[in-house]
Formats: sequence, structure tokens, C-alpha cells
Amino acid sequence: MFTVDIILVFVAIVFILYSLYTELFGTAFTFMLAILFLGVCNVLSAGEILEGFANVQVAIIILLLLWGDMMRKTTVVERVFDRLFRSARSYNGFLTRMMLIVSFFSSFLNNTPLVAIMMPYVHNWCKRNNFSPSKFLIPLSYAAILGGSTTLIGTSTNLIVASMVEEQSIIPNLPHLQMFDFTWVGVPMVVVGFLYILLIGKKFLPDRKSPADEDGLGMREYFIEARVRSGSYLHSMKLEDTNLRNLKGLALIEILREDVAMRNPGPETIICEEDILVFAGDTHKIADLVEGESGLVVPEIGMMSKAKKAEVLEIVISQNSTLIGKEVHEVNFRARFDAVVLAVHRNGEHITNKMDDVQLRAGDVLLVFAGAAFGSRTQSSQDFYFISRVKDFVKIEDYKVYTLLGGLIVAIALSAFGLVNLFVSLLILIVTGMVMGITTPKELPKSLDYNLALIIVLSLALGTAMIKTRAAALIADAFITLFMPLGKVGLLMGLYTITTILAAYITNKAAVGIIFPIAITIALNLNINPTPFILAVAYASAANFMTPHGYQTNLMVYGPGNYSFKDFFKIGAPLTFLYMITTVSILSVIYF
Repeated sequence: MFTVDIILVFVAIVFILYSLYTELFGTAFTFMLAILFLGVCNVLSAGEILEGFANVQVAIIILLLLWGDMMRKTTVVERVFDRLFRSARSYNGFLTRMMLIVSFFSSFLNNTPLVAIMMPYVHNWCKRNNFSPSKFLIPLSYAAILGGSTTLIGTSTNLIVASMVEEQSIIPNLPHLQMFDFTWVGVPMVVVGFLYILLIGKKFLPDRKSPADEDGLGMREYFIEARVRSGSYLHSMKLEDTNLRNLKGLALIEILREDVAMRNPGPETIICEEDILVFAGDTHKIADLVEGESGLVVPEIGMMSKAKKAEVLEIVISQNSTLIGKEVHEVNFRARFDAVVLAVHRNGEHITNKMDDVQLRAGDVLLVFAGAAFGSRTQSSQDFYFISRVKDFVKIEDYKVYTLLGGLIVAIALSAFGLVNLFVSLLILIVTGMVMGITTPKELPKSLDYNLALIIVLSLALGTAMIKTRAAALIADAFITLFMPLGKVGLLMGLYTITTILAAYITNKAAVGIIFPIAITIALNLNINPTPFILAVAYASAANFMTPHGYQTNLMVYGPGNYSFKDFFKIGAPLTFLYMITTVSILSVIYF
């Protein structure tokens, strides 16, 4: 029976689906508006909305992010990777090591910074061995997703589901999810996923670079602006009389003169002082524009070119970046990060705006000229991730590194055996890190993903509203009617399918918030063990391979790999199907 409260909850759910699918608002703001609407309509009380802030699993997610940020400062992961990948020479050899090692690490480390650390190794190895990074970056993201699904702390989605379990008092004696409850499905799927990529999936990976073509534009095509400096010998020369059309690895595609654009300038075009020349080229050819006697200067670099330490770096804008929607000049990279933006890559799109006027988007790859302070100013930044860089990290003594690593292993072991609560162990570990000087109380807040914490808390509030008003019960009854003729296995598969579709197109955290209360209610209505349904929701939302926007690591490799939406669907859809079959089969054997 439909009540006013149920209708209001459905209105909130439809708004969330519409907003996230059309990208009307960001995920956090969308949930905030939906929950605010339910609060104003008295569907949720203030206490019910805020209850999630006292959830232990939410606190554990925050502590794990803080621990991961401290580990990133030690560079221990980079040193391990250096040793493990040094001797890899063949395509299959590197792919095998990369997937297995990343899967293992992502079981216990946050997979987002792990992929960020690994991307430069992929890029540099490909450069040395004449392979295209597009043959490796999707497998890199998939390996992190597969590994993250094997433990409770491997991915934030598993922790969100665990936090929702703790919130449910409607089902008596509902068992809390433990560290290795996810392992029974997670580990077999690491093996299945690895074999799929190695034997089948790699055949569908695009090759967007010809390694043998030394004059090609490289892995990514950037559109780079260079200004004809005052007094340049190029002034008043015809284009055909200069070497600007013959720069190795660069193509002159446009001249901007007093805001007038001359596309594909011909050989008779006259060059003038202060002209802005737009070149298409790769990262390794930029030196041709800024050094020697080219007569050109890259705008805005100025005195930074004389700095004792300066590097050209590639970074990718993160999904939750505060830079999204801002124009380059609004960010003020020089003052904020000690860097200037040279070029922007957006999956082959020709960006016609002047560099200062380019509006940044998630997944954009930026080429930046960075000064000595860039590293210290961006260590705690979540606005972007490094792809290719030469950067010194803070030197930290080995005993501090071993303390952090050993402390996490001990914390996990104590939690797995039920001896010490994981929250308490992690809190001790964070305090130890501060005492050793790895981080400070002032730096800690910079490492927090406030958007993630807010989304989790609001998702818990949505779940409370769905169960409280019996909106979840109505949807659950529809699920049972539709899928129960196929038995419990069919019901589990239907729940998995709906969850994975929502996760692919409206983000995994939103999918969990909507589907979890339905899964709980299905189990309650049928009077069966809810654990397989809870785990199915966790796996379906975390194992997101079909779209670049469905998971953070997919978006991270989207631009750097020159991928299209079709690439993810073509490779990820079969893997998603395999994951569903494996998950449903194992859960059915264990619980039915």
C-alpha cells in the first residue's frame, strides 16, 4: 500500500537516479538534496540523518585513508615496484606481474592511490619496451578492482556495506561482516579475472600508438600553445621559410592573432610578434618549443624556466576534484601548486579555447611545468593524480616504514581473530605515525575525502528511510514476484544484475545506498539468511568494469589510455558477466 511517506521516498530515489545519470549535480550534493528533502518532509528525523556519523565502519574508512596517505609519503610502494618490475621484458610477463601484484596490494591498500602510483611505471615501461600504455591501463584498473573485492578493507564499497549492516536492528542477530568474508568469492575472481584478461581480454585492448613510428605524436596528443617572443627572428617571416612546420613530433595546426584563429595555416602565412602558435604533439617534443633558438616561448612559464628544480609532469584530474568546472586561470596553478599548465589532453578532443580559458573536467590529463615546491604542495592533494613524473619524496627512515606496514598487518590479524577492534588498532597506528613525525595533526585533515564520508552517511540515512517507510518492502516484493520463479539463485542473480547496472551508470556508492535496504528486506520477507544477498550487493557495486565512470580507477586510466567508452564496455561486459556467474555460484553453494 502506497503512503505519502513511501511516495516521498520514491521521489527522492528518482531524483538521485536522474541527477547522477545526467550528471546534474555531484554525488555528494545529490544525496544531500535528497536527504534534505526527506528531512523537510519529516520522513527522517535529524537524529536519523546524523546517525551515520557515529558508525564505526565510517570511522574505519577515514582511518584507512589517513594510513594510506602516510604510506604514500614513505615511497615504500614505489621501491617495491622498482624491484618487482625491473626484470620484466615481455608483454605477457609485465601484464602478469602487474595484475597479480596490484591485486594483492589492493586487498589491503586503498586502490585509488595504488593505481596512481602504478601508472608512471606502466608509462615508463611501455616507453622503454615499445608498447602502448593502452594495452595495460585497463588491466591495471581491473586488477585493483578485483583485488579490492577480496577483503573488508580492500575497497570503500565493502566498508559501506558493512556499515549498513551495523545500522540494521530490524533483523535480530544479523552477523556483522568480518575481514575475510569477502575472500571466498574475491580470490577465485582474481584468478578468473586474471585468466580472462591474459587469454581473451587483451585481444580487445586498443593499441593507440605505433611504437616503430618515431615521428608519431606519441601516446597522447596535446594541444600546446607557444608565443612568438618579442624580437624573435620569426617576425615577418613566411611560414614556409621557417622550420615550424617541420618540428619533429609536432604539428602546427592553428595561429591565434588578437583572438582571431587561423586554422591549418598555409605556407604563405606571415608570422608576427605575439602570435600564439598551437601545436599538436606529445610530451617528449615540448623541449623543441622552449629551448634553443626556436624564437618561441611557452606563455606563463617566465622565470620558472630558470628554477634549479623544475620538471614537466603529467597529472590526471580526479573524479572528486575541486578543480572540476573551473577555468585554468581561476585555479592559479602558479601560486597554489608552484606549476603552470602547458597543455590539456581530453581523449583526442581538439580544445579550441586558449589554455587559460579551458574549463577542466574529470579525467583531463594536464601537462604541467612544475617548480621545486610542487611536490610539497601536492602531497596531500586529492584534486589530481600523477601519471608520469620525476619527483623527490620526503625521505623517511626505514624503521618508520616497517612500523606502518607491520602495524597494519598486526591490526588486521588482531581484528580477524576478534582480539582487538580494527578501529582501535588503526587509531593507535595513526597516532604512532604522528609521534614518529610522518604526518602532523595539521596535515591529517588534508588527507580526508570529505565527499566520500558525506556520501556514506547520507546513504545510510536513505537506507533508513526506505526501510522505515516500507518503500524497500514494496520494491522487494516486486523483486520476489519477478525472480522467485527462478528460485533463490535467480533472485540472487536478479539482485546482482540490477545493482551492477546502477553502479555502472550512477556510481557504486549510490547503487549500494538504494539496493542494500531492498536486499535486506527480501531476506526478511522470505525468512532466509541475508548474508548472500548482502555480499551480492557488495560485489556487484565494487566489481564495476563496464563504464569509465562507474569506478574511480577506471576514470583515472580513461584519459591517459586514450580509451573510449566502447573500450570499457567491450572488455568489461564479459568480465562483469563472469563475475556475476562466479559470485552467484559460490554464494549459492555456501549459503543455499
